[in-house]
Formats: sequence, structure tokens, C-alpha cells
Amino acid sequence: MSPKVGVAPARRDAIVRATVRCLARDGYARLTMKRVAAEAGVAPGILHYYFRDKRAILAAAADRVTRDLDRRVAAEARGARDAWARLRGLVRAGLAAATRDREAWTVFIAFWGEALHDRELALLNARAYGRARRLIAAGIARGVAEGAFRRLDPAEAGAVILALLDGLSLQLRFEDGDDARGDRSDRARRRRGRRPLARAARLAEEALVRYLTPTREEAPHAR
Repeated sequence: MSPKVGVAPARRDAIVRATVRCLARDGYARLTMKRVAAEAGVAPGILHYYFRDKRAILAAAADRVTRDLDRRVAAEARGARDAWARLRGLVRAGLAAATRDREAWTVFIAFWGEALHDRELALLNARAYGRARRLIAAGIARGVAEGAFRRLDPAEAGAVILALLDGLSLQLRFEDGDDARGDRSDRARRRRGRRPLARAARLAEEALVRYLTPTREEAPHAR
């Protein structure tokens, strides 16, 4: 039986959110359709109406957290006065997710692991990364045009900056000691994450200043 008109989008959303919670709590190895159905409060048959298998529901969860992160990045950059402020906003939003949004990074890591063995998931991952690189490249191109950044290939710069953010984010995620201490509360995680996050943001900015600052010949009055 098909869901009632208007119910389907909300129910699908609830199922995806339940999947994210299950992944964060139990990991992908213990993820089952039955567990997700119980977490979402729906019958297993309803779950299969929306998602054919475990792989499909993982893909939907990864898409959800990726788009959530994209919105946070856009919100941080909105209203920034110049290219450097926009870039700092992007860096802050990207790194903050590693310390403040454990669920999102649990989904990312599970998705990447499965994408190594699944062509369909690998294609989805490639599209998501392509979208992220294009977003960063657009900001870099604008900064080059404004004279804030040195002349370089925006697409190449997008790949470099995304690699920097991913690397620092993974270190932040794996260095989080809350789980080892048995303290998984959001308040404790935010408290302990502030100092590593600030350090990571500083390191990222130092690297980006060296990478993007114009030479004297390119912009004598640039920073």
C-alpha cells in the first residue's frame, strides 16, 4: 500500500534521520533495515517501500548530511565582506562539523568505506566531491578576480582546499576523546572540541595564506 499523499516526504525524511542516528550509535556493520525501522517507528514493510536495501539507505543518509553541511557553509559565507572572509567562513563551517556533528562524520566515514567496494556508491561520492570542488572553485575564482588571491587555476585550488579540509577534519574526528572517556554528551563534545577546532582553523588559514596570497608583482597592495 502506498503512503497517503503528503505523508511520503515526511516519512522518508524521518527514515533517513533514523538511519543517521543508527549509524552514529552502532556503526554500519550493525546497521540493518529492521533496526532502522524500529528507530524510525515504522513497520519494516514501510521501510522497503522507500529503500530497496541497506546500500540505498546509506546513500540517502550520506546525501542528507552532505547537503546539511553545504547549507552550513553557505550560511557562514553569506554576508562576508570579501574573499578572505568567505573562505574563512567555509573553513570554519567545514571543520566545525568534525567536532560538533559526530553523526555527520560517522555517516561520511561509513559511506566512503562502502564506496571503495560499490560502483554505484563510488559514483555518488564522486558527484558529491565534484559539487564541493566546484563550490570552492567559484569562491576562489571570485577572489582572483577581486585581486585577493594570486592567479591560479580555481578548479585545482578547489581540489587542494577540499583535501586540506578533509585531512584536518578527519584528524579532529579521530582525535576526539569523548567516546573513549565514555562521555558522549553534546555539551562535553562542544567544550572539548573548541581548542582543537581553533587550532585546526588557525593551521588551515596559515596554509591558505601561503597558498593563495598574491605575489608583489600580482597585487602590490594585497595582503
